[in-house]
Amino acid sequence: MDAVASMRGKQTVRDMFLSTLVVAACAGGIYLFIPHDENADPVKAVDFSVELSTVRIAAPYPVAAPEGLPEGWKPTSVTYDAAEGKAWHLGFLDPDGKYVAVEQSTADARTYVPKVTQKAEDTGATETVAGRSWRYWEGAKYDALVLREDGHTTVVTGSAPKESLVEMAAALEMETAEPAPQ
Repeated sequence: MDAVASMRGKQTVRDMFLSTLVVAACAGGIYLFIPHDENADPVKAVDFSVELSTVRIAAPYPVAAPEGLPEGWKPTSVTYDAAEGKAWHLGFLDPDGKYVAVEQSTADARTYVPKVTQKAEDTGATETVAGRSWRYWEGAKYDALVLREDGHTTVVTGSAPKESLVEMAAALEMETAEPAPQ
């Protein structure tokens, strides 16, 4: 009886080992024969034109969106939250792959700006971009250009260098939708 039990234990271990080899061989074969591109960009560009048109009708402020950015900028995200401060967001990657976001809201700027800039702080410095005076904020994670206007705040923020933030701010067109003819 002991010989039979001893033999069964060895067969079970051997069978588990063989099963593992078969599974590993199958997984390796699948990996080799399924095409994959390590150089492919995993971040997909989004088209924000429909959302922009809709938000320009709904938002109580001139909605900012870039026009004429040089090649290499990639829009990656778009949202509008009517309930939470009528907040508009456009996310981009600059040509070097650094993050830049355009944020707008009617929320109180004292809480809104630190929230969207990951706790950046006002440096007191200003940057004149396209005829507008933006405040420059710096933070551990994001820097930002902040433009406070009547009833809303526009923020260009992200991990990109200041030059990219300025380039985005310069490309912004702030518009409301034209009322439909009646």
